[in-house]
Amino acid sequence: QVHLVESGGGSVQAGGSLRLSCVASGTIFSINAMGWYRQAPGEQRELVAAIMSGGSTNYVDSVKGRFTISRDNAKNTVYLQMNSLKPEDTAVYYCNADPYLWSWGQGTQVTVSS
Repeated sequence: QVHLVESGGGSVQAGGSLRLSCVASGTIFSINAMGWYRQAPGEQRELVAAIMSGGSTNYVDSVKGRFTISRDNAKNTVYLQMNSLKPEDTAVYYCNADPYLWSWGQGTQVTVSS
């Protein structure tokens, strides 16, 4: 069974930065495309960034140029560096495979104030 643990969220002012981490256990991490998802109150969960097993990346338009996804296969960890944060980035952030395969972790809350 795959277990996902997200961390690194917090409360920041607009323009600030945060770095999220997600550790995956119970899977051959390196073969999976991984993604960061977010869910704002009253909204559906959306994929915001993905990284393929080979390292290529994709981003939703709203975060392009501000967010960077990366991975460390030796540590079974995927990261999301978030810069120039905006209030509309406020959400609970989750990681999972892309497309999602496993049960969701607890997520990490990101709150951006104006």
